[in-house]
Amino acid sequence: MSEVSLSAEGYVVDAQLLAHAFGVSLEAVRAEMRDGMITSRCETGVGTDEGRSRMTFYRGDRAFRIVVSTDGTVLSRSTFPVVPSRGEQ
Repeated sequence: MSEVSLSAEGYVVDAQLLAHAFGVSLEAVRAEMRDGMITSRCETGVGTDEGRSRMTFYRGDRAFRIVVSTDGTVLSRSTFPVVPSRGEQ
């Protein structure tokens, strides 16, 4: 499997990519996704971003973002700290 592929249900991201981004084991990624400790958000580009999607994965105070083309090619990736919103402090 490539890092990101497209299925009938949407994008499928290889768990090893997330494990590497968050610095945890593959088993931890699977368990934390199952338990809701790793969450995600997917956004589809419009206008000048047409043909791209942005997926952001959240784990604690860290986020990992990838931008992919319609065929699943990873165009960019980044990790960054997540600042809690006022309601979460």
